[in-house]
Amino acid sequence: MANLQKNYQQHPFHLVDPRPWPLAAAISAITILCGAVIWFHGYNGGGFTLIFGMFGVCCIMYTWWRDIIREATFEGQHTSIVQLSIRIGIILFITSEIIFFFAFFWAFFHSRINPTIELGSVWPPKGIETIDAWGFPFLNTILLLSSGATCTWSHHAILSGERQAAIFSLILTIILAAIFTGVQLLEYCSASFNISDSVFGSTFYIATGFHGFHVFIGTCFLTVCLFRLLRYHFTQQHHFGFEAAAWYWHFVDVVWLFLFVAVYWWGGA
Repeated sequence: MANLQKNYQQHPFHLVDPRPWPLAAAISAITILCGAVIWFHGYNGGGFTLIFGMFGVCCIMYTWWRDIIREATFEGQHTSIVQLSIRIGIILFITSEIIFFFAFFWAFFHSRINPTIELGSVWPPKGIETIDAWGFPFLNTILLLSSGATCTWSHHAILSGERQAAIFSLILTIILAAIFTGVQLLEYCSASFNISDSVFGSTFYIATGFHGFHVFIGTCFLTVCLFRLLRYHFTQQHHFGFEAAAWYWHFVDVVWLFLFVAVYWWGGA
């Protein structure tokens, strides 16, 4: 009886066991940074270091996600109070991402509104042939907004208990996201300027490139949710893992709308 009382949890909070994943993730992230810097400067071993760091991050993502899914789905550790804490954490995370992109927009607006004499006192800078907003960017806008609609469809299907509709709409979302990424790469290949071509090239590739990276991360989130949906991990009452991925995906949608209007249409005029 004493051992039973000792092992019985008398509170609704989840006290996480010590794990190596946070430290391993930090080491992999700094490895990616070092590899990227070495690669950008053209030194030997930069590409290998970058790929090794990415491989480490992918392995940690798998193992960490595995542990969290086991705790939430099979161990029942995610009580209502724990879920509330996770919701607050996701909201704060998305808020930090908004501030992150705000810095890029600030840099772009500063140069767009008041171009310096080094840029020829004109915008776009002399020698820069901008991308037509109504070509690849407009197509990507349609794709991403459509993916947001199918993601919402999948969420409502889960709430209604329509499992097949939820799976179908989530697969559509992932396909649209993959097409968006492919079109973005085609746009980069067809662009007549690169990241070192004045402040326009720098801010353009940094803003759209980081957005593309967030699309990739969101696609990974949704893919994990699809596998969990296929394995009956989500119910009408317990599916916050999908909700968090949907929140993140809608954030990516909104950022792209700002990019399309500010960078492609207004900034490229």
